[in-house]
Amino acid sequence: MRDHREIGQALDLFSFQEIAPGAPFWHNNGMVIFKELEKYLREELDKNGYQEIATPIMVKKEVFEKSGHWEHYRENMFYFDNPRDEKEHLIIKPMNCPESTYVYNSTIRSYKDLPLRLAEIGRLHRNELSGTLGGMFRVRQITMDDAHIYALPNQVKKEVVLFIAMLDRFYALFGLQASYVLATRPEKALGSVADWDKAEKALSDALAKARKKFTVAKGEGAFYGPKIEMHLNDSQGRDWQMGTAQLDLVMLPKQFETYYTAEDGSKKLPWVIHRAIFGSFERFIGMLLEHTDGKLPTWLSPIQVEIMNISEGQMKYAGQIAKKLRKKGVRVKLNNANESIGKKIREAEIRRIPYIAVVGDKELDAGTVSVRWYKEKENKVMPVADFAKRVLKEIKEKAA
Repeated sequence: MRDHREIGQALDLFSFQEIAPGAPFWHNNGMVIFKELEKYLREELDKNGYQEIATPIMVKKEVFEKSGHWEHYRENMFYFDNPRDEKEHLIIKPMNCPESTYVYNSTIRSYKDLPLRLAEIGRLHRNELSGTLGGMFRVRQITMDDAHIYALPNQVKKEVVLFIAMLDRFYALFGLQASYVLATRPEKALGSVADWDKAEKALSDALAKARKKFTVAKGEGAFYGPKIEMHLNDSQGRDWQMGTAQLDLVMLPKQFETYYTAEDGSKKLPWVIHRAIFGSFERFIGMLLEHTDGKLPTWLSPIQVEIMNISEGQMKYAGQIAKKLRKKGVRVKLNNANESIGKKIREAEIRRIPYIAVVGDKELDAGTVSVRWYKEKENKVMPVADFAKRVLKEIKEKAA
């Protein structure tokens, strides 16, 4: 069984320390993965009309009293009294949802402003039991890929279809295909049956429009609205519930009075779609490391190419190749250590380097490199320019 903690150590991605239970220390290599995911995500947000926001990590208790989390979720929160003001009670936020409403309510909204897509890549903290903490899969500090879409009821179907398309594009990067589940009204649900029926139809119609087969989890929706769950099967046959589109009929809109001015001048409540493409960065990266055994796609790999010389005579040539690739934006490691080429190759393979480029006298004389790709067994000798083109093409296309 692959363990992402062992892979993370082999690739020097992250570590866990006793001084911060349940919170990873990200090393430079791990931050490369983190930043590449952020970069991709932000590009998708821009293309799809999202506005990125950032809300405070520490807020007054009243926010979560209003949302209901203080009553029902308190044991999972970190909270404290302000030692300089005994009347002030503060919470380290465990989710972004309630605070997005303050951005929404910062100005008067019209029906013409909707849908309003507010995205936040937010750092959250949840007080998980110490005995349940396990690597990246159960942590106390998490970074969420989060967004809240404030929409008219008749806009929900289209918004969910667009979201499913974002999901498909993202998971296709890793050769993963999603299966979908529609979770419907539970016994104890807020809101009218008519609104629930309309909401469930909007989600099922969106899945049909997106040509997605789905199963129904009867009564498994949240108390404030139905939801679509996206599930993945990894290379080890495990099921992961990842992306979600949760339709909120009452909690955020009603509790935080997120009105918009309708066409007839009246005030109405929008419906809110809580959505996440991969949920938390930590859990997704842990899953991906185990799914791929650390052999990440080239675009996501901390080191994309490792160049190594067979003997001292090719050291300068190896350095020149590394310099050319770095100028083109490739993440390169130059290994000119005074060690056998066999040892260098073995160590690079342990670190799951996508491309190992070896140069000896033959390559120096011909202006070529001997390339080993982690998905092929045989080496290929090619001109440096051709090698650079291949790597850059793979990075640009984000090939799986």
